[in-house]
Amino acid sequence: MAQDQVDRFFEVLADPTRRQVVQLLGEGPRRAGQLAAATGASSPAMSRHLRILLEAGLVADERVPDDARVRVFRLNPEPVVAVQAWLDQVQAHWRDQLGAFKRHVEQKGASDD
Repeated sequence: MAQDQVDRFFEVLADPTRRQVVQLLGEGPRRAGQLAAATGASSPAMSRHLRILLEAGLVADERVPDDARVRVFRLNPEPVVAVQAWLDQVQAHWRDQLGAFKRHVEQKGASDD
């Protein structure tokens, strides 16, 4: 995952309402009105949050077949999986660095005895 995509992911999720929307959508698809009610956001505010989440690719929307005015939003797992892969790389790097530091300290301690 490119660094700008990682930056955008965290920038979008810096907002607590958007994090709550992502959490709610992780439980299952919902309409904008349901998300607004669950988060306590106004309809216009929820529309702005959903637009940002859609643009970032974290959320996808579908039109209801019987009523084209109604959209159902769902979580798009691909960006989350990509960020998890990036986090795994960061964790592996730090694990290697801490292991090297531990070995250095142990060797230094053994040579001081």
